Amino acid sequence: MSEPAIINFLRYDARLTTSGQPSESQLDDIKALGVAHVINLALHSHEQALTDEATSVAALGMTYTHIPVAFDNPTEADFGAFCAAMAAAGDAPVHVHCIMNWRVTAFLYRYQRDVLGMDDGHARAPMDTIWTPETHSNPSAPVWAEFIARKD
Repeated sequence: MSEPAIINFLRYDARLTTSGQPSESQLDDIKALGVAHVINLALHSHEQALTDEATSVAALGMTYTHIPVAFDNPTEADFGAFCAAMAAAGDAPVHVHCIMNWRVTAFLYRYQRDVLGMDDGHARAPMDTIWTPETHSNPSAPVWAEFIARKD
């Protein structure tokens, strides 16, 4: 099957995919990839968020975890909840998304570097294909540059 046409879709490996906000029909595409667990880092109040994503994901037989990360204030508690959700998913295929795949790639950079022990360049490469917080023009980018600079 080809990769879903979801904004900023990335395949990290056979178990892990990420993207920006999927539509209702794109949740079917995610399920077709074999995904068993969806983790959403976006706020439900965002204008692009699905009305009831938890119900939609559950109806497709996938598990859903929502970790609402304020784009202008990612916290260590948010990162801890993300690490716990990844651990809880075990070996199940996981899809992690937010609105643009910015939050997700930053979280996965830190997760791969700090939790999995991956070398910095390899852990950072997927994020750099989507955005670079240190140089991005978004007003919240400096907050994210500081977030990814933290080390456990």
